Amino acid sequence: MKQARVPTEAELKRLVAVVGQGRHGPRNRAALMLSYLAGLRVGEIASLRWGDLLDGEGRVREQLRLSATVTKGGHARVVFMNARLQREIEQFRASLSAPPNLRQPVLITQKRTAFSANTLCQLMCKWYNQAGLDGGSSHSGRRWFITRLAHSGISPKAIMMLAGHRHLSTTQRYIDVNDEMMRAAVEVL
Repeated sequence: MKQARVPTEAELKRLVAVVGQGRHGPRNRAALMLSYLAGLRVGEIASLRWGDLLDGEGRVREQLRLSATVTKGGHARVVFMNARLQREIEQFRASLSAPPNLRQPVLITQKRTAFSANTLCQLMCKWYNQAGLDGGSSHSGRRWFITRLAHSGISPKAIMMLAGHRHLSTTQRYIDVNDEMMRAAVEVL
């Protein structure tokens, strides 16, 4: 089975630029960054409510909890949000015409309804096509997230936990390797 493309840094910059354009740019950029910077699955992103991302005082959380009902494996998990992702969420919130209700879905379609996982998946595929990135899909951000952690020397067990996987072999299948990475690896010696 062919895996989702993992963009290079230059390709990711182009994708972010394409996604950030237009009336729904801030929303689309936030959705993309939740995939790339938190490793969330498209269904997990679609299920988010503002109360998942914001605390009672309206501050962006450092971590969010995904209930077992929205995760693929049916196991609740904690997702850590780094400072960059927290800024992305704050920028998206600042772009809204009114402060969000904490029970409201984070991502709203043009028809003012919550996204389904399928609709968000289709939208993400459209972004990759617009950016000229063949093979990109809603899973590309998740693969990028796992690959970047692996190539940064993060413990495989930590990556497995961050990805919400139950088995290390599953996590290993997500890691992408290209010539640039192999060149850098041998330069360490």
